[in-house]
Amino acid sequence: MSTIDEDRDHLHSLGYAQELHRGLSTFSNFAISFSIISILAGGMTSFWLGMVTSGPRVITIGWIVVGFFALLVGMALGEICSSYPTAGGLYYWSAKLARRNPARWAWFTGYFNLLGQIGVIASVDYALSIFINYFIRMFDDSWELTTSKIFITYLIVLSVHGLLNTFKVQLVKILGDVSVWWHVVGVAIIAGVLFIAPDNTRGIGAAFDKAPPGMTGWTGGTFVTIYLFALGLLLAQYTITGFDASAHVSEETHGARTEAPKAIVRSIYISAIAALILNLSMIAALPKKGAVDADGVDLYTKIAFGSEGDFFLVNAAPRLISEAVGSELAKLLVFISIVGQFFCGLASVTANSRMIYAFSRDNALPGSKWWHKINPKTRTPTNSVWLGVSLSALVGTLSLYQKGGYSTAFFALTGICVIGLYISYAIPIYLRLTNPDFQVGPWNLKGKHKIVGWVSLVWIAFITILFFAPLFWPFWGFWNDSNEFAPGFFKQNNFNFTGPLILLAALAIGAYWQFSGKKWFKGPKVMGSKEELLAIERELDALEHGKPL
Repeated sequence: MSTIDEDRDHLHSLGYAQELHRGLSTFSNFAISFSIISILAGGMTSFWLGMVTSGPRVITIGWIVVGFFALLVGMALGEICSSYPTAGGLYYWSAKLARRNPARWAWFTGYFNLLGQIGVIASVDYALSIFINYFIRMFDDSWELTTSKIFITYLIVLSVHGLLNTFKVQLVKILGDVSVWWHVVGVAIIAGVLFIAPDNTRGIGAAFDKAPPGMTGWTGGTFVTIYLFALGLLLAQYTITGFDASAHVSEETHGARTEAPKAIVRSIYISAIAALILNLSMIAALPKKGAVDADGVDLYTKIAFGSEGDFFLVNAAPRLISEAVGSELAKLLVFISIVGQFFCGLASVTANSRMIYAFSRDNALPGSKWWHKINPKTRTPTNSVWLGVSLSALVGTLSLYQKGGYSTAFFALTGICVIGLYISYAIPIYLRLTNPDFQVGPWNLKGKHKIVGWVSLVWIAFITILFFAPLFWPFWGFWNDSNEFAPGFFKQNNFNFTGPLILLAALAIGAYWQFSGKKWFKGPKVMGSKEELLAIERELDALEHGKPL
């Protein structure tokens, strides 16, 4: 029996027909998760987070610590994926693992996963839009970075990602494969250039330097130092997420029971290693301590915060690169990062569309019949693609309310979406640990699932607390009383809305379940008998190839 036949038979045993085209190789499956993690996205756009908390030392240590614990989370998920390789992924696993109320567990897992995925698309494509406009300004000093320009660019990028995902999965496969090599070669180029940057930079010896004091407004002794160091870990944690994508495209992958789990794990540790190299090179390119510009402004602070007109936080990385190597070479390095971020957003839309397709297949979303439809010509869930794009565009409107490039509401929402993903990771891990009847698949942890699973849950609880904590001193802000940018003198309320928004999301999901969902959502459902599943597949094959039924 061929691998494709084995994959199809196992999918039938889970109750589903082979509606999606199974055309992804092991490498292509890995490419999806690797592209979503995208060190050229998170590692660049969130570099400022490490700079303003504990500086180079937390950036260096963070990739090692976060990479290790994220790998445990990925391994715990991979073992479950080996038994249930379906596009639904996490919510399907929760339903199968729950010993009581499986539909309720699936409901909460699925909606938190959906929330997280929409947030990932929004944050990646929005940061990409900022980079694109900054890149334009590198060629034209008169180009102003405004909220309206950023938002229009954001809508264009989302639309392009939606269009590319409406074609056959082979196109996504090709672009995903290219994405892997673009990231690998791109990181090598950026790191190589920055490691040999001019003599006015710190060099690799700065890997454990501290950030200048008071950059976040917090002052104090040991407790504040530990607190800020912990917050700095979020640079790596924000980046290493979305690796459940390998599960969401498992119905399109050859040998999914072994290859999807392998892809999850590989995408994490390869990303962590490459990101450490990339960020070490960026640390090496930081200006020497005490260096100032022509106006006497400390260069470290200037790179971290920039100015009102350049969306200061997100663009710390391109400012650093420009300062280290000059504007002409910096254009090439920033362009490499932009293309990597584009691939990241594309893969995020792909994974999200498969999750929406699967969730709708089991009638969990309003209008499920519409979102579950497969384009017969491409064998892709086109409607689901555009639902994800539309929801991401809606989330992006929050960016229109902000001052000088910083939107408390928008960045808080993207923060809760990362936590939304990790909550959806935690639920099936917990259910697997409490279900003694779980049957492992061909890829498993060989009896080490308890230590891996429980440590993963503790880590998820820890990072959830960190994402709830305020980064900047809550009663200070980025603007003085004259509405002028003043690094180090924060006057805007920086309350972290992540916790309240997570609570509101949980209440909304719970209320929807209590007053509506539990009446009609029964969890994953069987699409039909073996013969009925084969009939569905024959019909799709005929439509795909234009043959009469």
